Amino acid sequence: MLHVDTARIMPEAKVEMNQRLLFPFPPGLASVLALSLLLLTPGRPVAGELLLQAAQLRAHGIELAPAGGGTALRGATLPAQVVVPTAQLRVVAAPLGGVIESLLVAPGETVRRGQPLARLASREVLELQRDAAQAGSQAALQQQNLARDEKLFAEGLIAEARLQATRAAAAQAAAQASERRQGLQWAGAGSSGGIAPLLTINAPISGVVLEQSAQTGQRVEATAPLYRIAALSPLWLEIQAPLASANQLRNGQLLRLPELGLEARLIAIGRAVDPASQSVLLRAEVRQGAEHLTPGQMLAVELPGAGPAQAQARLPAAAVVRNGEQHLVFVRHSRDDKSGAQRFTTLPVRIVAQGGDSVTVDGLKGDEMLVVRGASALKAMLLGIGRE
Repeated sequence: MLHVDTARIMPEAKVEMNQRLLFPFPPGLASVLALSLLLLTPGRPVAGELLLQAAQLRAHGIELAPAGGGTALRGATLPAQVVVPTAQLRVVAAPLGGVIESLLVAPGETVRRGQPLARLASREVLELQRDAAQAGSQAALQQQNLARDEKLFAEGLIAEARLQATRAAAAQAAAQASERRQGLQWAGAGSSGGIAPLLTINAPISGVVLEQSAQTGQRVEATAPLYRIAALSPLWLEIQAPLASANQLRNGQLLRLPELGLEARLIAIGRAVDPASQSVLLRAEVRQGAEHLTPGQMLAVELPGAGPAQAQARLPAAAVVRNGEQHLVFVRHSRDDKSGAQRFTTLPVRIVAQGGDSVTVDGLKGDEMLVVRGASALKAMLLGIGRE
């Protein structure tokens, strides 16, 4: 048996011999098998440095961009939804059944309290007006009877019991007439005593028309919604925060809206924890700048003291490569101005959000020069695939 003293062999020869012992195949086939094993090995660590010459950079289409171009130093951020405070929201409904004769405002318009919104043609309003007129006449008649009996009682011509009965009848008639008038006012038909099939529906508050739920000519039943109106200042933000973060907060603290440069004041911290997500509902109020928000809008809110400050950067999706469960970016470590050679290292990041062709990550300082195109080629070179 042939004995080989590997200690006396040059390092290059030793590597070549080991490769021959491990892969007793032709060189080309051995390379293919090694590459196959490399690609089939899950979660192989991708870390280290790469030194690329100018020609290599051009060949692989490497492009760089500063992380600071889309980076801001922020605290922990959470998604929030803009909602209208419950006391500032009104649903305008049809008080009676009928046909919508006209709609006088449209979604997006600003209205003032008492402004006409719609007109409704209804047979029911005729009945209300008739009943109100009859109740008013009956109340007037009972008042006349009361005045007469009081005079007769003063002259000693009738008993006191008759006077008391007349007073009770007059009070009952007056109460019924008042009820009928209030019914007309609630329906928007007024209380002038005139008989007309149209009633006007007015705005209950000043605000903005958010939604229109009916169309001109449509027949609606009583209580059918016609409009939704809201006063849009101030507005609320509803935030689902992890329990650990919520425990660090207190009412009155200021939260930042980095995208809009606004602030919100925390006004409520929920006491119930969602069993599935272990999160707590936070409610914050925006007063200054509420006109820049839209109900239903989703935006990011920065919580104070909810975690260490981190840099979040919006990058092209091609700038981030995946290695198992880890996400990496390539950062230029140094550059040789004479030869054009550049050295790159990997940096782990965490994806905060993604959409379209961009991703938002944290874990950066904000002053890095990142590879935004060709990162996949650099990963392959670190793995030994196609490395020159």
